[in-house]
Amino acid sequence: MSKVILLNNNILGESFLEEKYLENNQDEFHFRNQQVEKKEWRSLTPSEVDILIKNGNTSSSWEKVFVLDPFEPSLILRSSFYGLVRLGKIEKGLLKYHDFALNQGIVDSVIISCDIGDNCAINKCHYLSHYIIKDRVILHQIDELQTTNHAKFGVGVIKEDEDESVRVSIDIMNEAGGRKVYPFINMTCADAYLWGSYRADLLLMDKFNDFTNASMCKKRGCYGVIESNSVIKSCRIIKDVNVGECSYIKGANKLKNLTIKSSEDMPSQIGEGVELVNGIIGEGCHIFYGCKAVRFVMMDNSNLKYGARLINSILGENSTISCCEVLNNLVFPAHEQHHNNSFLIASNIQGLSNMAAGANIGSNHNSRGADGEIVAARGFWPALSSTLKHNCKFAPFTLIAKGNYPSELNITFPFSLLSCENDVRQIMPAYWWMYNLYALERNSFKVKKRDNRKVINQIVESNYLAPDTALSILEARKLLRLLVAKAYTNENLTQEASLKLGAELLNSDKIIVDNLNVVSLDSENSNIPVKILKPYEAYHAYKEMLIYYGAIELSSWCDKANCSISVLQENLAGDLKPWVNIGGQIVKEEKVDSLRKDIREGNISSWEEVHDVYKEWDSVYEQEKVKNALGILRDVFKVDYITADIWNKIKDLAKKTRLYIEDQVFQTRVKDYNNSFRSITYRNNEERDIVLGAVEENSFINESKEITFQLMEKLDKVKF
Repeated sequence: MSKVILLNNNILGESFLEEKYLENNQDEFHFRNQQVEKKEWRSLTPSEVDILIKNGNTSSSWEKVFVLDPFEPSLILRSSFYGLVRLGKIEKGLLKYHDFALNQGIVDSVIISCDIGDNCAINKCHYLSHYIIKDRVILHQIDELQTTNHAKFGVGVIKEDEDESVRVSIDIMNEAGGRKVYPFINMTCADAYLWGSYRADLLLMDKFNDFTNASMCKKRGCYGVIESNSVIKSCRIIKDVNVGECSYIKGANKLKNLTIKSSEDMPSQIGEGVELVNGIIGEGCHIFYGCKAVRFVMMDNSNLKYGARLINSILGENSTISCCEVLNNLVFPAHEQHHNNSFLIASNIQGLSNMAAGANIGSNHNSRGADGEIVAARGFWPALSSTLKHNCKFAPFTLIAKGNYPSELNITFPFSLLSCENDVRQIMPAYWWMYNLYALERNSFKVKKRDNRKVINQIVESNYLAPDTALSILEARKLLRLLVAKAYTNENLTQEASLKLGAELLNSDKIIVDNLNVVSLDSENSNIPVKILKPYEAYHAYKEMLIYYGAIELSSWCDKANCSISVLQENLAGDLKPWVNIGGQIVKEEKVDSLRKDIREGNISSWEEVHDVYKEWDSVYEQEKVKNALGILRDVFKVDYITADIWNKIKDLAKKTRLYIEDQVFQTRVKDYNNSFRSITYRNNEERDIVLGAVEENSFINESKEITFQLMEKLDKVKF
């Protein structure tokens, strides 16, 4: 059992490392000296020591305190120094951050074996131990700020003589730990996805372990670092934490084993009542008001607010979680979850997602252990008080209406509405496109607008029409043909015959299809068929989406490349190969397989090299995307070549669709102004417009008009 022991105070600040951890000619300051820039420190003069003592300061050995000039000893008051302490410039003057200002110097603090940079203000730091403080740092009213000799700063490695049990892992996507990953400083959602998903690729798993182990030295003895221009005030315990430049930390209860990345362009902030343990925090992150996070990674420009709990989870860029509970998840970029009574457990949510109040995603298990999973492609929107059970899988842009969904679900229709009526689950494919275009367009608009990253480490696809969704639409159209054919006849047809019959029905009389009872027996794990609503309308809406997507991509490529549609087809081949979402970056599956092969064979030997591959993927993304779009258009029109007549038809349909989208964006917003009940709280329309803003001034509506103008211009400009 641990107990308090009595020691001589002269040993404080000594023997940070035992001799067994030191190699030949090394001392306990070996790694510390590698972490700091060598400067012309000097010893204290006798008169300076006298002033320091007169001002109420003490030291275990003044001979071990070194300073830089200019050094004003009168600015050090009532403080104690132990071990080797090296001080930068201290001169008269204030350090100010917002409305908070402190004199330079050290007041009422205990400093143990630290390097302190130029022009710092350290006030009431009751225990500051084994830290490297860079220039112009403000430290005020901190109970404990220290680094241990085995500090790992949130990285999932173990130091010399440590047992494997102390390694920090993150159990993403599954509570049972079968998909655990080890965090590292520059981890991306793509890294976590590859590591957590391809578990049967055992050699790949070993390589990822090796990459992470190599990302940090196993030797003990590194000091914690607080980078320049950072402010830490009114905090209780900060232990084994590296703090990036321009960070602002105030009122935190406990920060332990963390790396807080921050920069002048993207400063990170941590606020009142926060408790964070075993994590890595990206640049530009904000964590405020009583949040708790344990075993976690937050990517750049993500936020925790208002008591949120983030545990055993990885949160993608440009995401915000507040007031809720998030356990054992891998969440891709642009995720929003704002409500106290919602929670998300054991899932892979693939971005552009939004969780409504009361959404209960994954709390119900139907096995003997907590080992279920949910996978939701991007654009996942479970609505108010919707409850799901493990295991479930959802196509892109699945919207779930309020209700209890008691059985496992496999929803393969993208842009669909899942609802429940009289204990029967219903799917309306293409719902977003037919009835919710405003939300669909606005979601992409918001994702782009909220991406405040100054350095884009990984591209995030924010458009709702992209290769992944286009291919999903193709499969959904195929499934609709099969289900409609099955509803029409009891004959045992081959798949080919069913597809042909379904196509004939869906391209003929709408009334015939409307009178069919189209159901799916594969969408829910129950004896109750899932009803497919409006299959005829959905089938044709899907076609509109594909044509619109193809027109956008082909015209954009030709505009940039200054070529015609015929030249494009000469240089690029249409391609319908599968794509996957790798942490928000959409990429062909064969490229992922190639990356895995290169890693297994040793051609790629570090996470940095893996990240270089992501950048290569990004560099050819536009070309690969237009090849996909070309393949999509050829499939829709059942041709091997887009002729001039077909291209003219595509252009006309795309223009019509774009005008329809713009009109829907405007009309949907206008409904809010024309709804008499929306106006009953205002004295008049003038007051309403002052509160809400005039509809004509809506930035999203104006953006929609600009998109229409640009697309029309491109379509007119591109020749066959």
